[in-house]
Amino acid sequence: MQLRIPGPTPIPDEILQAMTTQMINHRGPQFAEMIHKATDILKTMFQTKGDVFLLTCSGTGGMEASVVNTLSPGDKVLVVANGAFGDRFAAIAEIFGAQVERLSFEWGTAVDPQEVRRALSQDASIKAVLVTHNETSTGVTNDLEAISAVVREYEKLLIVDAISSLGCIDLPTDEWGCDVVITGSQKGWMAPPGLAMVSVSERAWQAQAQAKMPKYYWDFAKAKSFLEKGQTPWTPAVSTVYALDTALELFQREGLKNIVARHARVGAKARAEVKSLGLSLFPDDSCASNTVTAVQVPEGLDSKKLLKILREEYDTVLAGGQQRLDGKIFRIGHLGYVTEKDIDAVIEALKAALPQAGFSV
Repeated sequence: MQLRIPGPTPIPDEILQAMTTQMINHRGPQFAEMIHKATDILKTMFQTKGDVFLLTCSGTGGMEASVVNTLSPGDKVLVVANGAFGDRFAAIAEIFGAQVERLSFEWGTAVDPQEVRRALSQDASIKAVLVTHNETSTGVTNDLEAISAVVREYEKLLIVDAISSLGCIDLPTDEWGCDVVITGSQKGWMAPPGLAMVSVSERAWQAQAQAKMPKYYWDFAKAKSFLEKGQTPWTPAVSTVYALDTALELFQREGLKNIVARHARVGAKARAEVKSLGLSLFPDDSCASNTVTAVQVPEGLDSKKLLKILREEYDTVLAGGQQRLDGKIFRIGHLGYVTEKDIDAVIEALKAALPQAGFSV
């Protein structure tokens, strides 16, 4: 089966095999060795000298953890949103009592860093900026480098949802001044769902010391103290840690620079091949993602029928649109364990299935 959604992503056999390893004591020396090794490699992938923690949860859990560890009820935050996951970030902050100022952009367009500057210049009381690097729901990658430069200019905390970008798209955490960065095991990391990985800067630790939002499971201070002993505060998803540990070895072999270049090639090929079928991208080429390609559904094409035909007749699973984009786009995930040959297979399946769903290639 060709699983080409933006996550969970396909897993190499070597990593699947690692997951069959028998359980070990998560308070023992074997686990300590494994988590210390994984954390060290993750720091190179995050491009940070700061702390990195493994949390047993989905990426959304990592987003919640980033909010409750750095903010207090009543703190004003600027949430920069141009899709479903930016909106989710805002909802999380609101639930815990933050005053959320939403800076919203049309879905399918990129965040304008100058609008971020305008918002920050008009309200000095904003404490933190929350932004999604790669908006999976629309296939847009935001210019995080430019956004982060603006946030640093105003000396605000920068909290980044990099769930579907980190490990695939370049994100030098320390160089860009990102204070908390979140990613998830089931995206570009070639592992199953179950782990969020977060980096925490020194500025974020200063905020954490003052943060008053309620937390227990998500406490970064507990995560730090237990990691010093080679443990996690709570029982970890041991099999998923096995998988991530093996995946990180593969990442080391390929090298971050090569991984980023591979995703750029695969993303460019996906976009070009989609256009060759007579279809249009949902976002502009200038901000189109290298991990997921969002395709505009043209008039006359029944996208739900297309996805059903692809799945049942061509063993190819693509993703539909989310929320307001349901039925208006479909999405091809190409992150993690992916090469140009995988895109070729998807395009061949689309060539066969599109006419059956009402679109002439």
